Amino acid sequence: MLERVDEAVCAGARLEKACQVLGVSVRTLQRWRNSGGDGRRGPKSPVTHRLTAEEEEEILAVANSPAYRNLSPERVVAKLADEGRYICSEASLRRVLKRHAQNAHRQRSRPGVRRHKPREYVAREPLRVLTWDITYLRHARVRGHFFYLYLFIDVWSRRIVGAEVHSIQSSELAADALRRLCLEHAVETERCVLHSDNGAPMKGSAMLATLHDLGITRPFSRPRVSDDNAHVESLFRHLKYAPNYPTRGFDDLAHARHWVARFAAWYNERHLHSTIGYVTPDDRHSGRDISVLQNRRDLYQLARKRNPRRWTGPPRKWHRPAIVTLNPDRTIDLAASTSANAA
Repeated sequence: MLERVDEAVCAGARLEKACQVLGVSVRTLQRWRNSGGDGRRGPKSPVTHRLTAEEEEEILAVANSPAYRNLSPERVVAKLADEGRYICSEASLRRVLKRHAQNAHRQRSRPGVRRHKPREYVAREPLRVLTWDITYLRHARVRGHFFYLYLFIDVWSRRIVGAEVHSIQSSELAADALRRLCLEHAVETERCVLHSDNGAPMKGSAMLATLHDLGITRPFSRPRVSDDNAHVESLFRHLKYAPNYPTRGFDDLAHARHWVARFAAWYNERHLHSTIGYVTPDDRHSGRDISVLQNRRDLYQLARKRNPRRWTGPPRKWHRPAIVTLNPDRTIDLAASTSANAA
């Protein structure tokens, strides 16, 4: 390597550029000259528990198969664990994908950006902290005309608990949807929080009167800050980047309602949500996620026993978050505040 650098410098190249091409610093090169050469040593013996070429081929085949090619490495290993399969860890999967120039964002949407949330409500069980919003659904036949999706989600389980599509925005329609939601899910309204932004339907007289009658706490986002209602905004983004989302719009109201109903069923029953341990919102909402996560832990323990040298630490814990918060500024524990008010 010293000879190559000398040849490049004699040919007119700058020393810094020659070192940069070789991946070493000028200081390192000077140290090698003083010590008589490159003193680096490679491994004394090959790593015996590294992935074989056949295992890497299997990992790439699985990651690029139709069932997994649109999923992140975390969702791939979670889905494989539910199927009783273990091929490698998340870190190994990412290393293999990176080695083959495939460790990129695996969806049509742009990669998400983490942002801080300004306020916080604490939920320890379902139907305690809800959030909602309205989004536009384009009409395919009438330019400039839209349908409106009224979407309510449970923050603790991420489950869609209410989804209705209408041809107009109105506070009355939102209030009716909220009443139906509370009746269908038997919500204890006095212990419930419903967060929203500052839109006209959210602060309309009909909606505010309904919230007051039901006894629901009603925090609002700061003006012009969409991150304050990040849970539902994230779901809207997920919805509109779904592979089968009709990018040219919906033919009519019935088409929009049918598509939203199918999306809500898929999201609740099949989508592995990252913030709740890569389980489905339905499993989380009903408590079935406890057994799902335990089965994954048992599978990882078995995989570690079969080849312990591939594990440098304990197996993945498949954590189940017991507390979920809405925004992180001032903590309001609903259970504690309810007991205090009762006292």
